[in-house]
Amino acid sequence: MNMGKMPLTGVGATAEHSKLLADSYRRWTGRDLVPGESNGCGGGMDLSEKLFNAPQVILSHGTETDPVLNYGNQTALDLWEMDWEQLTSTPSRLTAEPMERAERDRFFTQVTAHGYVDDYTGIRISSTGRRFYIMNATVWNLVDEQGIYRGQAATFREYKYI
Repeated sequence: MNMGKMPLTGVGATAEHSKLLADSYRRWTGRDLVPGESNGCGGGMDLSEKLFNAPQVILSHGTETDPVLNYGNQTALDLWEMDWEQLTSTPSRLTAEPMERAERDRFFTQVTAHGYVDDYTGIRISSTGRRFYIMNATVWNLVDEQGIYRGQAATFREYKYI
């Protein structure tokens, strides 16, 4: 695994955001986002380091009208071929090809009704135009301890270049 340099800027670089990602994921799915996160086992890494260096893609966006990515771990940065500053200034819609209306409606209906979807599949585009197909992604609502909606996040392991 390529141990990336931890980002230093923006909301996504904070310990609070790492906790929001992990806690919201566990609240919706009943699972840990990264192994050992809830029992403190981590080989000396704190939660932020575990998330940033996880082998699966983990990314999130905020609550803007046109949501902007505010977090992407090293795996996401590599896949989208961006550095931290590029990724965290990119509207999330620009990482994807437009969804067909029926698929989009199904997707948003599921996330709204259940707080998360764990079987999302779609085509994404890197910063260099490289297209890839993501499979079995989990997308979940980020909700803080006060019940305030803070955005959405996604994680996936499976993808193939097309």
